[in-house]
Amino acid sequence: DMIAGLAALTRMASPRRQTAFAHFHDRFHADPLVLDKWLSLQAGSCLPDTVDSVRALMNHRAFDIKNPNRVRALIGAFSANHLRFHAKDGGGYRLVSDVIGKLDAMNPLVAARMAGAFEAWRRYDPGRQAHARAELERLAKLAGLSSNLFEVVSKMLG
Repeated sequence: DMIAGLAALTRMASPRRQTAFAHFHDRFHADPLVLDKWLSLQAGSCLPDTVDSVRALMNHRAFDIKNPNRVRALIGAFSANHLRFHAKDGGGYRLVSDVIGKLDAMNPLVAARMAGAFEAWRRYDPGRQAHARAELERLAKLAGLSSNLFEVVSKMLG
């Protein structure tokens, strides 16, 4: 019931939203699986500030970029947020590619898996395609690019 309530609040810009998410975190902070859901719900928000919220959550003590489950919960959920990941300004693409770039040095398999979020980039309008392509090209030029990420990115660009 609490998760259903939080899911409804993800669509609302309200002080109650922040209070509810803080209360939920305080109550379940010791349960990693529940915290994954807490991160995912926030990453799936349709609110205009979701990119900024996800960036802020990356600095929250509940998030650890070295933990694949946390990365999937936050960044994976965000990349499934079609409205905000595919934002017209390209901010969603930039966020995910920034994380993929950091991940590649630590966990190339997870980085390559996260890059799959860009797989359908050619199906979008020309503006979004340009933003997605730019991020894929930026990833392809990473110093020390892993073979895993190279394979995924080069196939998408090819």
